[in-house]
Amino acid sequence: MGKTLLCGCEDVTPEEVQRAFAAGHRDLESVKRYTGFGTGPCQGKSCLALVARELLRLGATPGEVAPFTSRPPRQPVALGTLAALDPASLPAGADGIPPEAPPARPGEGALPPLPARADVVIIGGGVVGLALAYELARRGTTDVLVLEQAYLNFGASGRNGGGVRAQWSTPTLIDLARRSLARCDGLAVELGINVWFRRGGYLFLAPTREHVARLERNARLHAAHGLRTRILTPAEAVRVAPALEPSCFLAASHNPDDGVVFPWPFLWGYATRAEALGAKVRTFTRVTGFRASGPALTHVETDRGAVACGLVVNAAGAWSKQVAGLAGLATPNRPTRHEILVSEALEPWLDPLVSLLGTGLYFSQSQRGELVGGMGDPAEPEGVNQGSTLRFLARFARAATRLAPRLAGVKVVRQWAGCYDVTPDNNPILGPAGHANFFQVHGLVGHGFMMAPALAEDCADLITGRGRHELFDRFPLSRFQQGGAVREDFIIG
Repeated sequence: MGKTLLCGCEDVTPEEVQRAFAAGHRDLESVKRYTGFGTGPCQGKSCLALVARELLRLGATPGEVAPFTSRPPRQPVALGTLAALDPASLPAGADGIPPEAPPARPGEGALPPLPARADVVIIGGGVVGLALAYELARRGTTDVLVLEQAYLNFGASGRNGGGVRAQWSTPTLIDLARRSLARCDGLAVELGINVWFRRGGYLFLAPTREHVARLERNARLHAAHGLRTRILTPAEAVRVAPALEPSCFLAASHNPDDGVVFPWPFLWGYATRAEALGAKVRTFTRVTGFRASGPALTHVETDRGAVACGLVVNAAGAWSKQVAGLAGLATPNRPTRHEILVSEALEPWLDPLVSLLGTGLYFSQSQRGELVGGMGDPAEPEGVNQGSTLRFLARFARAATRLAPRLAGVKVVRQWAGCYDVTPDNNPILGPAGHANFFQVHGLVGHGFMMAPALAEDCADLITGRGRHELFDRFPLSRFQQGGAVREDFIIG
């Protein structure tokens, strides 16, 4: 007997949509991320109406089934075609960006009420906030409330490439990332959800002698910290990633223990387990201000009412500067857009995540076979902007097809953008600041996803009095008054 499918590209059945609805995911954006419908080759053209009809049948309101954000390109386009465009002729920054409509909030009756008080209020339902809620609950602190302004996976945690690597240039971040990788090994079982973690390695390519020297310096540091990073010749690198054009680089560094995950289930897993242990996650709840008495914050004000608080955690990622400002705290972060794309599914051909230094280009192959890649743009101005541009497609296509000419025939099916939360020294801002009970966990420069599993443990230990990791002495907000920490220079994207 055959099964009924609502989304033929991703094999999504009515029962999966019903499970999502029963779990509280009533709007199309949330159901899309929970089930994966609409992310296949047709990009929702055949399944959107069917899923909307099923949600209405289940009791969703018309407002909750407003169509999800349409992602360019309008139809699949080959990278070779896009590479023929001149990026310099295309507008950068906000010019020419199609506006992205704000997510529709479910009807008020569909949202669980806010509690009157919580011991810990975490602002930001990204991977850092949800992982912290989970780790606090594991340590017995269960009166935790996570506030997310939209649906889960709305911010950078749901818009990144899922890379997790230990190849950094400072001992502190090497240790943090290595511990996160170790946590990732067991999270699928621990969280009860497949996070699609795969250790395919990272392959960094050095196009200049300066980049080679940097990789060699890092490799010596990695060896001192027990990593298996090796410097490869171009010929050796091509054996790791056979499609690469060896004339594009002089050397490479490869660590086979780095990996990638699929971001969406990561967040669902943390959220589900945190709630199972007693924490509360409230989506579509935007923080609008704070009340204070003396040195402490007493209430978090939201567009759904105020919540009395013990500790307040600012884990709002690209919005953290804005949230800090609501409490009268100035931070040096600057949110900056980074764009990313996904291709049609391909036969397996690429194990590691590949990054070409000096360009911001990176790409990997997902376990579904898609090419997932991004590229930073030095012309991108500061600001929270999640719109997409043709300029990015042209820049990425030119760089990617030069590095791997076989990609010219691969078709792009979807592009989107998220924001890095960048600090002056490329290190995070951690610990109390501004008020006695105002805890900062942000400024992770686009790499919060890979740091969150270990960082959440360290934050939970500090908050519950179980220990203080040296991270909190190294990366307080106050360091910028003394010139900042040692700069981390191994940022990609």
